[in-house]
Amino acid sequence: MKGIGTDIIEIERIELAVSRSGQQFLDRVFTPAEQEHCKGKVQCLAGRFAAKEAILKALGTGLRELRWTNIEILPNYLGKPEVKLTGAALELAEKMDVARVLVSISHDRGRAVAFAVAVGKEGRDSAHSNSE
Repeated sequence: MKGIGTDIIEIERIELAVSRSGQQFLDRVFTPAEQEHCKGKVQCLAGRFAAKEAILKALGTGLRELRWTNIEILPNYLGKPEVKLTGAALELAEKMDVARVLVSISHDRGRAVAFAVAVGKEGRDSAHSNSE
């Protein structure tokens, strides 16, 4: 394991951002595929926003040179959220020897929460490395 991250957000914050900035906010934070998947459902958008924050924490960075859209979260055929990194996020993950990022998203009582784990390439997890 290379890193873990978690985030919680009030769904109302995303609803407010969408009502204030509309498509500009959506295009800055979510890929076209994420927007299509969520179809304007604020709970879905908030879950992905929390997941992206959790992923940034798992990678040990803020946005810096990354863009929100360098992280895409879409469901697989079973509905499980799958993470796809592109651009600067992918470059950072490769430098860290991260093979993949796992994420879990949940919603309850007006909040969305996400947990992310950056998984190292085989034999390169920092928890198993031995420098002696």
